[in-house]
Amino acid sequence: MRPRGGGPEVLHSERRYRVHVTYGNENKEAEQIGAQQQLPQTVAEASQLLGRAISQVQRVIVGQEHMVQQLMVSLLAKGHCLLEGVPGVAKTLAVRSFSDVVGGEFARVQFTPDLVPSDIVGTRIYSAKSETFEVELGPVFVNFVLADEINRAPAKVQSAMLELMAEKQVSLAGRTYPAPNPFIVIATQNPVESEGVYPLPEAQRDRFLLKVDVPYPRGNEELEILRRMSVTPPKAHRVLNPELIRHLQQMAGNVYVHNLVAEYIVRLVLATREPADFGMADLGDVIQIGCSPRATLGLVAASRALALINGRDYVLPTDVQAVARDVMAHRLVLGFDALADNINPVDVIERVVAMVPAPTPVWNQNTRAEALKQHAHEPGRG
Repeated sequence: MRPRGGGPEVLHSERRYRVHVTYGNENKEAEQIGAQQQLPQTVAEASQLLGRAISQVQRVIVGQEHMVQQLMVSLLAKGHCLLEGVPGVAKTLAVRSFSDVVGGEFARVQFTPDLVPSDIVGTRIYSAKSETFEVELGPVFVNFVLADEINRAPAKVQSAMLELMAEKQVSLAGRTYPAPNPFIVIATQNPVESEGVYPLPEAQRDRFLLKVDVPYPRGNEELEILRRMSVTPPKAHRVLNPELIRHLQQMAGNVYVHNLVAEYIVRLVLATREPADFGMADLGDVIQIGCSPRATLGLVAASRALALINGRDYVLPTDVQAVARDVMAHRLVLGFDALADNINPVDVIERVVAMVPAPTPVWNQNTRAEALKQHAHEPGRG
């Protein structure tokens, strides 16, 4: 059965689910921290709090600043994140440290080829005591799910995750079971393995707000990793809790998006569907399927989250450009011409960002104040 209370985390394998799960970060501990910390009321206070949380993760993770920042962006934007990198680049450690800092319940599920959907979302179990069938929920009903090596699970298991990721609920035995709030899936996958893996279909890739490529550490960072092997590794201290996260998510959702920035976001997405209209006719044979409207919504949500992290209550075009690659690249489907010319989706998105002109007014606090006068009439918010 699932461990409860404040005891140590347990790595165990349940015969019922045949799935390896690590539990941790119980809500009781997070609520105690929440009682000692007030909710931030200003953007400056929120940015300072988020900066502390990111710094705590970086106490454990050497380098990988972009990955850590994008994990926070996903959390604030209420989206899921896919981390792709070769083994040993601290993907799992980063997610575990991140969950330690933000609080809430955490579960790591190791995906394997022999999993079935009931191992993940749950199933009906016969109870001899009550002589009835009872619903036993799976291990994914926690605040933070680490889906380790998600591309090792067969398609039917990946499909079972689809409803949970999209609707944040699961239907079992005629009833609907909502996921806790907040809820985020952080998945990892290895890009180089081809044996025993099941590539994620386009529909499921589109469910991830961000896909972050995790590179090798730089030389000086790897030297620091070696130095830390001879001492007690630092631990990340908790900074947030579910109540704080929900409040910060609401603040991120209130970050202002000017009409010009909203139009710029739409143009970026349209350029992946009709590249010839934006001076990129050569990409017409490269792109088979452009980005969906979910990419448009994702750009807005991720840009707002990044603006809040940077201490602003309004989005800049540079915020959009900073998240464009991670929001859009995994949603593209390229044709055979791209494969023949060794063109990848990241190359296409970087070309789109470079070719689509960004709005160029003076973006400052005065711009924000003037824009607020027409705030109720601007469609860029929402």
